[in-house]
Amino acid sequence: MTDAAIVLAVDHTGFAVSSLDEAVRFWTEALGFTLERRSEMGGDFLQQVTGVDDPSVKTAIVRASDGYVVELLQYSQGHQNGIVPDSAGSIGAGHLALAVQDIHATIARVEVAGWKAKGSPLPIQGGPRKGTLVAYVSGPDHITIELMQPPAG
Repeated sequence: MTDAAIVLAVDHTGFAVSSLDEAVRFWTEALGFTLERRSEMGGDFLQQVTGVDDPSVKTAIVRASDGYVVELLQYSQGHQNGIVPDSAGSIGAGHLALAVQDIHATIARVEVAGWKAKGSPLPIQGGPRKGTLVAYVSGPDHITIELMQPPAG
């Protein structure tokens, strides 16, 4: 074993969605990501790489202003494969944390796009992120986004 890093970098985060068009609209209109590209793949490649027995998947790549990439995937048989639990505390549930300038304005945009706040923004009480306002939001596919507004100053 060498001293070299095993993981070179985080390349992207991917989410399976029920409607690619709806997901792209949310990530671009509500969160301000840029749509980079759409594509489609399937067949043996898809099954061999993912282990998902599904004939096709439509994908979209959206990019945040800082360059972070999110991949959205609509599998052709997605509804047959189950859904993510609604609770952020469920085993296996994940979330993506996004730094925002104005958490209240972001929540308002999220709600206009059809997603909802899971709670109210509250400041972190201690530690290195003391004063950072945080709130979770989720949408129709139960994808959880944590919004974080750093303290002023």
